[in-house]
Amino acid sequence: MRKICETIYDFIRTITDFFYPLFRKYMTLQFFRYGMSGAINLVFDWVLYFLIYNFVLKHNMIKLGFVTISSHIATLGIKSPIILVSGFLMQKNVTFFYSELQGRIQLFRYIVVFLINLTFSYIGLKLLVDYFVFYPTPSNMIISILTIGISYFLQKHYTFKISKDNDYKK
Repeated sequence: MRKICETIYDFIRTITDFFYPLFRKYMTLQFFRYGMSGAINLVFDWVLYFLIYNFVLKHNMIKLGFVTISSHIATLGIKSPIILVSGFLMQKNVTFFYSELQGRIQLFRYIVVFLINLTFSYIGLKLLVDYFVFYPTPSNMIISILTIGISYFLQKHYTFKISKDNDYKK
């Protein structure tokens, strides 16, 4: 199974690197890989949100006895663990595969950054959907785009940090 995963990640890096020359003047290879793997995960996030919200929860409130959760917030809670795992694996194996940190440390740090973004997403969804009465799926898309910059900075300098001695220049 590990060999299959490595082959998939190598394929994604190869495809990404093929298109990189078109963007070389504007960004580093690392940032381009981050953008491509992030875009794949972002589209996966949006599709998953749409499917869960519209076809699994069918816009219904979730009653847990002592509390009722709105469907757009419940969808956020359901999709988040899936997006956490897929995002971590993509960033670890496509963008920041050269990081010298142990995988468990990377995962812990990734979870910290993910929780920061999840908090931002929760607040953003509450504001856009509950207070500004905007549609949930586009609201999720807007919030996702806003978290990209924060995520890249934190992933590069915290989660997958490399030592200054590492000669990775891409």
